Amino acid sequence: MTAGAVFGILGPNGSGKTTLLGIVMDVLKATSGSYFWNGQQSSAAQRRKIGTLLETPNFYSYLSGQKNLEIAAAIKGCDVNDIDRVLKIVNLHERRNSAFNTYSLGMKQRLAIASTLLGNPTTLVFDEPTNGLDPAGIAEIRELIKQLNREGKTIIMASHILDEVEKVCTHVAILQQGVLKTTGSVSEVLQTSLHTDEILIQISSDNIAELVNVITKMPGYKQHKVDADDVKLYCDAVTSPQQINKYCFENGVTLSKLAPQKKNLETRFLEITGNGSQNQ
Repeated sequence: MTAGAVFGILGPNGSGKTTLLGIVMDVLKATSGSYFWNGQQSSAAQRRKIGTLLETPNFYSYLSGQKNLEIAAAIKGCDVNDIDRVLKIVNLHERRNSAFNTYSLGMKQRLAIASTLLGNPTTLVFDEPTNGLDPAGIAEIRELIKQLNREGKTIIMASHILDEVEKVCTHVAILQQGVLKTTGSVSEVLQTSLHTDEILIQISSDNIAELVNVITKMPGYKQHKVDADDVKLYCDAVTSPQQINKYCFENGVTLSKLAPQKKNLETRFLEITGNGSQNQ
């Protein structure tokens, strides 16, 4: 993994994402295999340079955000004078004296991230940092992760929200049943397809049944899926949108939509895992 990256770990339910993070942070012991941090064996000294959020934030509900971070700083052996800095980074400085139980879910998660920033670690490890949050909370954490990355932090995060990974991460790894299926930059993973000989084009017309009847006889046709009022058409890679439009028109069908589809991370994820689950 490249320093300064935001590295997303994806996988179906039970694929081993949380286990992997637990092992590299020495919370769990591996039964086999090995790993390295920056080319070196893992050590307590290295782990002190890593900020970690592996579980649900665990703070004292009736203490303020400030007091909770003072406890976290004492446990980590960090200077309490660092608390003001991290509270400002996560935009909680004005609420530092409010009790933890008055915080929204998004604020609680931001306080947890503030705790990981104590001591100014160079690397951050987050397990499902947006888990359980509403759309506004997810957007808050997304922007915070982007901000931390712009400031030079290397971030490793496991997430089941594929869209968020695509928006935030620079690199990604996909796991399935403990096996690494693919890894690379997000653009590399999207460009590498199991079906390099086909293209996907979304088409529609006033009569979907007639449209389907026509396209299934078209040269280059491979398969199709009806999706509401649209048809996802898979063709040989050499088939152009112009050829599809011309063929349909010549066979009595006027297309109201013809849009080549760019592969997204969800499509790629399902190609690799063959699994519709986005959990864990």
